Amino acid sequence: MSEYLNFHVDYSNPDVVSAYDEISLWSAMFGQMLLERIPMRRGMVVLDIGYGTGFPAIELALRLGASCKVYGIDPWEAARKRAEFKARHWGVKNLELLTGDAAAMPFENEQFDLLVSNLGVNNFADPPAVLGECRRVAKTGARLVLTTNLVGHMQEFYDVFEATLRQLGEAGKLPQEEHLARLREHIAHRASVEGLAELFAQAGFRVTSTHRQEARMRFLDGSALFRHTFIQRGFLDGWMAVVEPGEREEVFTCLEANLNRSAEERGELSLTIPMAYVEAEKA
Repeated sequence: MSEYLNFHVDYSNPDVVSAYDEISLWSAMFGQMLLERIPMRRGMVVLDIGYGTGFPAIELALRLGASCKVYGIDPWEAARKRAEFKARHWGVKNLELLTGDAAAMPFENEQFDLLVSNLGVNNFADPPAVLGECRRVAKTGARLVLTTNLVGHMQEFYDVFEATLRQLGEAGKLPQEEHLARLREHIAHRASVEGLAELFAQAGFRVTSTHRQEARMRFLDGSALFRHTFIQRGFLDGWMAVVEPGEREEVFTCLEANLNRSAEERGELSLTIPMAYVEAEKA
């Protein structure tokens, strides 16, 4: 039995929230790009959209110092409590964290000099609504900064996934074209810099700076990949949705075996993570 298919996590459990900090390597890769490039000046009022358990909001408050004020908004109430615990423990005074919806923010018009979101765009239910709110609460000339993974994300994995679906389809074990269409749809939701620029323009922001780079996530094999806690929390549900519940055991057993075979041939399973930093100015 592929036990990871039955993985479940209770995000309201305080112990889960506490352990969530162990997943920070993923957000840290993108957050480092952000921290290296955001504009800094005294007296800024900053908003972190989707701060999770406190990154990068707490780090921003610490790096910007007492002359600046950092706010955060995130719908995850249990994570807010954890972030506030850390902020208290570290003596961060210039930080205020709120639980709320970024598509309907409880802030005044033209309040912020800088708005950031580290990987948040991947989780916005309604990106145009969120960016519209960003424009409302941004001062004239304010900067909006997003980081995200891009089209081509984990392409090595998806190549094997597609080959597995073809293999099972040709064996008559599942409707090949239907599942391939679902996989293509799943892959296509990844962002592109050009798509983000268009989304920004529609919301009244002009892109002024972009930076792209690649990272790699290395695993011994597919078995290690599927049992990694961050993969289970961040990606497994989306992968499972490509096939019907009754097909998952067979499909993922075959996929895991194919990934393991590929890793054996190459010495490891190495996945490409294309990353982008996009900075825009309120027009």
